[in-house]
Amino acid sequence: MSCSSPDGAAAAPASSGVVRLLNTAGGPVLCLAGAVDAALVEAFLRRYGREPARVRAIDAGSVTSLSPPAMDLVLDHLDLAERAGRPVPVRRSPTVDRLLTEERGPAGHRGR
Repeated sequence: MSCSSPDGAAAAPASSGVVRLLNTAGGPVLCLAGAVDAALVEAFLRRYGREPARVRAIDAGSVTSLSPPAMDLVLDHLDLAERAGRPVPVRRSPTVDRLLTEERGPAGHRGR
């Protein structure tokens, strides 16, 4: 999994982060990279809708920071997968690992 574009380009220069759904041979992957702020999440929601997508994985391995709306986006996708009985793997940066552990606890269950 990789959040870069197929040609290897990074996120657009106007932004320091990226959030998108990538269609892969194995199914859609929610990709987040860099500093994912509220504006990026809002643009994602305008493009893909407010309902979480059925994804096969979440790639947040190169995230440097997550805004509260970005964290909610990740948690909403994880919750949907868990309710459907198909938890998805999450590739985590140290930042994401810390935030998910704080939010969900060591057992991985959402604490809200």
